[in-house]
Amino acid sequence: MQCNTGGDAIPDSLSVSKIVTCHRCPRWLYFEGAVKFVESPGYTVCKQISYYLGKPLELEKAGIWQEIETILPSAEDATRILFEACIESCTNTSWRLPDEVDVPVESARLGIHGRVDKIFDGDEMSFAIVRSNEPPAAGVYATDRLRVACYAACVSETFGVDVDGGYVEYIPGGISRYVHPQPRDRRAMLKAIKTAKRVAAGDVPGKPMKAPCDICPHAGRCQTLPRRLSDLL
Repeated sequence: MQCNTGGDAIPDSLSVSKIVTCHRCPRWLYFEGAVKFVESPGYTVCKQISYYLGKPLELEKAGIWQEIETILPSAEDATRILFEACIESCTNTSWRLPDEVDVPVESARLGIHGRVDKIFDGDEMSFAIVRSNEPPAAGVYATDRLRVACYAACVSETFGVDVDGGYVEYIPGGISRYVHPQPRDRRAMLKAIKTAKRVAAGDVPGKPMKAPCDICPHAGRCQTLPRRLSDLL
């Protein structure tokens, strides 16, 4: 497997996570820049378990929990409960062992970069992203379709191969689902990239008609955001 990146993001490149945030709401991205990222305990649990999928989890269980306690020295009982539930869910699923994990990838053409959770370098290269939420009843969430579209472009360009999709591993549900991005997903990706670049350049974005205010951590601040002159005309 030959990689065309040294691991450093190209100048003026935006992370896939920022593109996904902008897809949710450009104003969410606008406020996100002033907030320090804090990894949730749930994500820590799912991330550490994901490294061992494809191996006998019961044999690895004690060691995985020790890793989680090292990362989260003050882990609460709720974290241990989630850990036990995830282990049980994932034990009932057949998982594919990755060739590499946490691989930096980028697309100079699109101006985006990220770190893909898993690379499977078999007859046809593919990848997987790890999620810490429960899976939907069918398929994957719209934001995860966008993630896969972004990472497919980055993986393809980084390794010089055609990658038409990837897996989404919902650890709490113990399930992996393959996503083949459709034209609508790529259109959504391009739109989010363009908007995110405008926000990064200092543009104050307008509020979408279906803004996810009920789940946005910046909803209160958003209400006091100065309006653009174009919004008043």
